Amino acid sequence: MQVVLRKLIRGVDHVNWLCGWFLAALLLVMTVLISWQVFARYVMGNSLTFSEEVARFSMVWLTMLGAAYAYRHGSLIAVDMLAGIAGGRFAKGLRLVIAVASCIFAWVLLKEGLNITERVVTQTAPSIRVSMAWLYASVPAGAAMVLINAFAIIAENFTARKD
Repeated sequence: MQVVLRKLIRGVDHVNWLCGWFLAALLLVMTVLISWQVFARYVMGNSLTFSEEVARFSMVWLTMLGAAYAYRHGSLIAVDMLAGIAGGRFAKGLRLVIAVASCIFAWVLLKEGLNITERVVTQTAPSIRVSMAWLYASVPAGAAMVLINAFAIIAENFTARKD
């Protein structure tokens, strides 16, 4: 059982590694587009039509996936603070309760995010002319990442040591 749980944890960590690179790419896209927009507006005197919308879409994806990524690494202050205050077995139990509550929240967010994404498929973004489902899909994607990260945290609670 320990071997299976460790493989699960390792698999989730590989997914998070890929997610981290995707987050870095989104941040790069945002930085380039916003810099380009400022240059075009103030130096060239002509604003770009698509850069703000693409940067906004990137920021929403960055926020949703970044929250899941931070959750896995214990970088969310509320989760980390509560577990840090408690000691020993109480902290382990508290981490388990938090992970189960996160699973429930992520499941609801995933289910409702998919419903909302399906509703906006026919709407298009004004300047880049893509379906608004691309923007709204960030909600179920982030929720799915929180869900798998919560499973990894639960698995870590049942392994003898952390990988």
